[in-house]
Amino acid sequence: MRWCNSNIKNRNAGHTYTGKPIYILSLRAEDLNGIWKGTLTQGPGGCFPRYFLELQINFSGDRVTGRAYDYYDKTHYVKMSFTGRYNARTHRLVIIENKVLEAKIPQDCLPCIKTYDLNYTTTGSEEQLSGDWKGVFSEKNTVCPPGKIQLKKETVSDFPADVDQPDTLALLQSSLHLQPREKELVKTVTVGSPQIKIELYDNGEIDGDTVTVLINGKLLLYRQMLTDKPLTIDFNAFPSTEYELVMYANNLGTIPPNTALMMVTAGDRKFEVYLSSSEQKSAAVKFVYKP
Repeated sequence: MRWCNSNIKNRNAGHTYTGKPIYILSLRAEDLNGIWKGTLTQGPGGCFPRYFLELQINFSGDRVTGRAYDYYDKTHYVKMSFTGRYNARTHRLVIIENKVLEAKIPQDCLPCIKTYDLNYTTTGSEEQLSGDWKGVFSEKNTVCPPGKIQLKKETVSDFPADVDQPDTLALLQSSLHLQPREKELVKTVTVGSPQIKIELYDNGEIDGDTVTVLINGKLLLYRQMLTDKPLTIDFNAFPSTEYELVMYANNLGTIPPNTALMMVTAGDRKFEVYLSSSEQKSAAVKFVYKP
């Protein structure tokens, strides 16, 4: 969990690169997008000598973003957001955690915000990330005992697949209480690209329909009116992971029910899906990315 005991002695803190340049390349054979799972070790002074680690990596060009879960078990974990960059020439990945999103750990432990220095390798069909980490406590400027990381690319996550959400909507959702409604699955869309673009239009006459939209429980649109101009959502999908979009009707407009045309773009393919929500049921669409 990158948790450390709070009685570690003060040392010089900070994150530094090793001096190796990180190049931006136009061609790459590797695709780091997806779920990476394995172990993280920590030197003497940490709460535990060994943790499980899961990285949910969104990969675009040479840049990565995502979520890190390090955990002793699924009820005791630290969830972090991170950014980073991958050098396709040297197969080196540098990740820097930037925010503690959630911490369910013992009271005498503290989250440690880390920098990862990892190398990408393959053994047969198995993809691996391995290397070192170092970090500092999230609450004070002291160094955590560093350690090693060993990960493999997997298809199943131990935690819900996260979807990026603006901070303003995250704050709004924390105080929002939508009335529970039955969900009606309209369609399951299988795509061949991880980058998915969703555009929502009023289906037919513009009559004042407003909607709230969630993906995997994350609020991404709130009380937005459907018109002939699209309401747009972009998100990244992990292989073989299910994503559920729910369209919640805030009203029924002047011509019930609340209806929308959804245009889905993934790579060079486009899909049309027609949605209808009422005060009793919310329309749902599932997405699965299969490379």
